[in-house]
Amino acid sequence: MKFQIIDAFSDKIFGGNPAGVVLLDEGQEFPSDDIMLKTAAELRYSETAFIKRVGQEKFNIRYFTPAAEVDLCGHATIGSFGAMMEWAIVSTNGKYSLETLAGCLKVEIKDGFIFMEMGEPVNKGTITDENKKAELAAVMGIRAEDIIMDPELISTGLPDIMLGVGSKNVLNHIKPDFAALARLSEVYQVTGVHAFSLGEEGSGITADCRNFAPLYDIDEEAATGTSNGALTYYLYEKGIIKPGETNIFLQGEAMNRPSKIMSRLSVTGIKPEIYVGGVYKKLVEGKIDI
Repeated sequence: MKFQIIDAFSDKIFGGNPAGVVLLDEGQEFPSDDIMLKTAAELRYSETAFIKRVGQEKFNIRYFTPAAEVDLCGHATIGSFGAMMEWAIVSTNGKYSLETLAGCLKVEIKDGFIFMEMGEPVNKGTITDENKKAELAAVMGIRAEDIIMDPELISTGLPDIMLGVGSKNVLNHIKPDFAALARLSEVYQVTGVHAFSLGEEGSGITADCRNFAPLYDIDEEAATGTSNGALTYYLYEKGIIKPGETNIFLQGEAMNRPSKIMSRLSVTGIKPEIYVGGVYKKLVEGKIDI
């Protein structure tokens, strides 16, 4: 099996969010879950994607953290298609279909920019109880009054708590109790917390973001496609994001891995369609002997 390490959502090495990408040999079935889990743990990145080609323009991808398999991973998908461009398996301009545990999704590549369709947006609940908001704030190391909107549990493939805070300064000073956050994530049945502050008017930035998922052995992540897809829907619900606009989310600055994640939302049916995308940079390429 071939592999690459890709920095997703960045055009510079050591920026963005690194992902492992493993390409199965032609005709090869997925290895056992145990092997894929051990491979992800050995590569030591937050997610590793395993790609199986099932057609000329169709792929099946499974995603593993060092701790467990997850249904979908945005940055590892961007990384996967970046790696396949490097291997000349996909074109710098093309449309592809992708089978995941979160459903069958579309991927569009235009001039090297990779955009992936998110799963159907779902609101799994709102935290309105003041005691529960205070509990969440305490776990995140902030004050309850720093929360500017009712947090909501949103999924576009993976569920996260959307946590809006009043300023970038507050965002930068979030210091979670990771053990408590892992327990709280289990209670709410979410991957973690996606915290954000709205960008200043005229800055061109929709929001600055930080993402925490200690339940999956990821204390903080530099770029999260599914979480920013969920944030796109959350801000659309609030009337902050409009259909047809290109939204820009900055993430990873607190980790010295600045990332730029773009999203687009369109409304053609009952539920909005959301695409999340960006660029990538290859760091390492090699072969895995299993």
